[in-house]
Amino acid sequence: MFMGEYQHNIDAKGRIIVPAKYREHVGEAFIITRGLDQCLFGYPMEEWRRLEEKVRSLPVTKKDARAFARFFFSGAVECELDKQGRINLPQNLLDYAKIEKECMILGVSSRIEIWSQAIWDDYLAQSEDSFAEIAENLIDFDL
Repeated sequence: MFMGEYQHNIDAKGRIIVPAKYREHVGEAFIITRGLDQCLFGYPMEEWRRLEEKVRSLPVTKKDARAFARFFFSGAVECELDKQGRINLPQNLLDYAKIEKECMILGVSSRIEIWSQAIWDDYLAQSEDSFAEIAENLIDFDL
């Protein structure tokens, strides 16, 4: 399980340090792809395979299912940790998430998220004000 948030910087080669607490959970190789809310999602291989099966079972005849699968899978890359615990993020993913230097790496249960520091700060400020309302709207999900 991933939890917590860590601030890091992207180096000139597009590498980012994966927090030590996440390394054993992501494994030697894992998947990074475009996420929602203009961030990147990172999945351990086992979790990625489960998600892949779910997306694959969506009806190809549905326009939204095709669009989601294209968006999600076309941006996916397999990443491996180097000896310093870093991964190299391709430029297309950095551009998508608008990550230039400072970023946040978040643990969100079964995945990690990588955010531009500025976008995360804005998102957090907006979400904090509505967190009680969001929680109330999720009561139907038995939380």
